[in-house]
Formats: sequence, C-alpha cells, structure tokens
Amino acid sequence: MKTALTIAGSDPSGGAGLQRDLLTFHELGVRGLSVAAALTAQNSTVFRSALPVPPRFISRQVAALLEEFEINSVKIGMVGSPENLRAIKDLIKRRSLPNVVLDPVLRSTSGKTLLMKGGLAEIRSLLPCVQVVTPNLDEAAALTGVKWISSVKEMELAARRLFEMGASHALVKGGHLEGEPVDVLFDGQSFRYYRGRRLKGGRARFHGTGCILSSAVAAGLAKGNGVEEAVADARAYLVKVLRERPCA
Repeated sequence: MKTALTIAGSDPSGGAGLQRDLLTFHELGVRGLSVAAALTAQNSTVFRSALPVPPRFISRQVAALLEEFEINSVKIGMVGSPENLRAIKDLIKRRSLPNVVLDPVLRSTSGKTLLMKGGLAEIRSLLPCVQVVTPNLDEAAALTGVKWISSVKEMELAARRLFEMGASHALVKGGHLEGEPVDVLFDGQSFRYYRGRRLKGGRARFHGTGCILSSAVAAGLAKGNGVEEAVADARAYLVKVLRERPCA
C-alpha cells in the first residue's frame, strides 16, 4: 500500500486538519501518516485559537516516521508559523520528500488568521519544492500580488504567476467565484478547467474543503496518478463528501 504524509494542524472536530486528511487517505486507499504542526481550539463553525508546534519537534516527528516508512507523497496544510515553514522546506530538501501538495492556509473558514507575520514570504520560498499548490482566490491573490481575483482570466494570471514562482503545478480554486464554480490548473504550458455546480449549505457543511481536496490530490499522487488525474479524482471525491453532509 502506498503512503501519504500530512503535515498540518490538528482540528479537534475532525472536519479539517490532519484528522480529516487521514480519513481522506484511508477512504482513497493509501496509508496515512501525520505530523502535527499546530494545535487548535475549534469546532466546525468557530475557531478560537492556535498554538504552533516547535519546528524542531516537526523534524523529529518526520525523522521517526522515515525510520519505518517510505513516503510516497506529502500534503502540507496549516503549520502556524514561518519557522515551521522553514523547517518543512529543509525537510523536503534533505529527505527528498516526493509529490508535495501545498494547501497555503492563511485563514480559517470563519476568518481567523492562521499564519503568523512573515509567513507569506516563507510560503513563496517553499513553492519551488512543491508539485501542486492549491490556493483559493484570497490565498492566490495574497501570494501573487494580484489585487482582486473575480474571473477565470484573473485566476489564469494567478496560476501562471504561481508557476513562475516555482510551483510545478498551480490549482487555483474558484469556489468563491460568482456563479458556477471552476478550478483552474496550470502546468507551465496549458490550462485545464474543472467546472462544477454550486452546492447549498451552511459554514459547517463546507468546513475543511481545502484540506479534503489537497489531501485527496496527495493520495492520487501517492498512487502514481498524474496531476490532472489526481485533481479530477480529488474533486469528484470532495463533491461526494459534501453531498453526504447535512446542509445545515
């Protein structure tokens, strides 16, 4: 069985973070490993606070796992601090960790800032180590300097800039677009468009969607799928999960 590692924050509610990543890995047929990068106090609708894990302890967790397991892909989620991002970048390089999927989490669903000052620069410096980066519209704007992303053309511009900043593939998610949602994938040569239908529901229903999608992409890469196939399968899995959740 292939193995996927999540380096992310803990969500006590299980709807997001490393707990949801591990469930995603399991449901998609890969063995899940996890490294806690931050602790949080939250539920599916309210985010109270976060406490980053010391970067040295992240390194120790990864080292312990590598003593036993071969890692086939890595998903990076909320890590809390610039120091943790630097430690993770060093681990990817020193340990030659493959198929890295970066979900550049900046805020919680409820709007709470999740990355300390200086974190944006560290995310940008991590991009050359990344196979796929999966920002939403706000995250893509913050990372690329595109002031406002409200159309597919602007999503294309952001995706192109993320590629130019070093990411092998950029998947800009359009869930917050007006009208029907569309995600845009760029591989440096061409764009691919993944269109969907708008689902109704409250905040709890959509809690953790970024975590689910990025960890599902990592699961696909761990199994040897190409990026386009991994993204298509991940989106189908996410839609299935959301359809099974209650609307309220």
